[in-house]
Amino acid sequence: MKYSWRVGRIVGIEIRIDSSWFVILILFTWSLASSYFPERFPDWPPFQHWLIGLMTSLLIFASVLIHELSHSIVAIAQGEKVKSITLFILGGVAQISEEPKQPVQEFFMALVGPLTSFAIGVVAFVLSFFLKGMSEPLGAVVSYLAMINIILAVFNLLPGFPMDGGRVLRSIIWKVTGDLRKATQIASRVGQGFAFFLIFVGILQILGGSLSGFWLVFVGWFLHSAAVRGYQQVMVESLLKGVSASELMTKDFHAVPSTLLVQDLVDAYILRQKERVFLVQDEGVLKGIVCLEDVKTVPREKWAETFVAEIMTPRDKLEAVSLDSDGSAILNSLTTKEIHQVPVMDGDRVAGIICRTDILRFIQLRKDLGA
Repeated sequence: MKYSWRVGRIVGIEIRIDSSWFVILILFTWSLASSYFPERFPDWPPFQHWLIGLMTSLLIFASVLIHELSHSIVAIAQGEKVKSITLFILGGVAQISEEPKQPVQEFFMALVGPLTSFAIGVVAFVLSFFLKGMSEPLGAVVSYLAMINIILAVFNLLPGFPMDGGRVLRSIIWKVTGDLRKATQIASRVGQGFAFFLIFVGILQILGGSLSGFWLVFVGWFLHSAAVRGYQQVMVESLLKGVSASELMTKDFHAVPSTLLVQDLVDAYILRQKERVFLVQDEGVLKGIVCLEDVKTVPREKWAETFVAEIMTPRDKLEAVSLDSDGSAILNSLTTKEIHQVPVMDGDRVAGIICRTDILRFIQLRKDLGA
């Protein structure tokens, strides 16, 4: 299971580190300390190679963080909300509330990242000339930082959706055609083609005896998966566009007490009543909502000792929607806020409940009907 840790906030954006980030930090540091710096500076003692290697690795990820912050700041300036930035094994990702509403918004939001990396690279390149005469280790760090940021800028500008270059390409096609779905489809196919190219080159390197080919294969596989997911996300949003909450919600639901054991919830309610979602009430007071998805988060052997109160979404964290709320906005809320269900309110009354499974069932039905 993957975890992420909150390490602070910058301009109101939560900064998190994914568990996979430590893997790439170790690999970067090991590569720099055991190969790159010893080959170029053999006179340094071993501890200095490792110290400078670790410092360089941390500065690289600081550059990645600045890259993601630039995306986020432009998104905020355009009226979007940015919940967090997470550093992980392949760099960083900003969790932005919604996709851009206009092609020009996506164009600037995507382009600012590579431009920021390029600017960091240029500044570091200039600084390296001054630092080399003052301190050889600092000069070496800044020189490497300049090189890696220029590479990062060029790589991100390649038209491989959902990388920045792929998003720039999508925004241009979107502007020309006026069709976001078609633009995403084309950009996604270009991204998949680029991913297959990386995998092909990686396999050739592996056959040639270079272990670095495994890294290219991994990056290619990741980009291919991301390109497919990006297109699927737009397809799903287009299917839900104009679909109201009243069409997605479950109207028949029952209430259970918060002191109910998960085992009893499964046996007496989910299996017997064949329902997936329940209001949680104590003496007529709404405490929260519990869904089948919440039950799935608990190991089966723990059902007999876990109470509904421990797995439910409490009332103060519920994201209520109205009867006429748009389906795509509801899905986005469920995804970005990492919740499993939302109550549908008709004034002060709970008119229904929408779970992720309700949305998936609706999408599957549309798919089966060929919509």
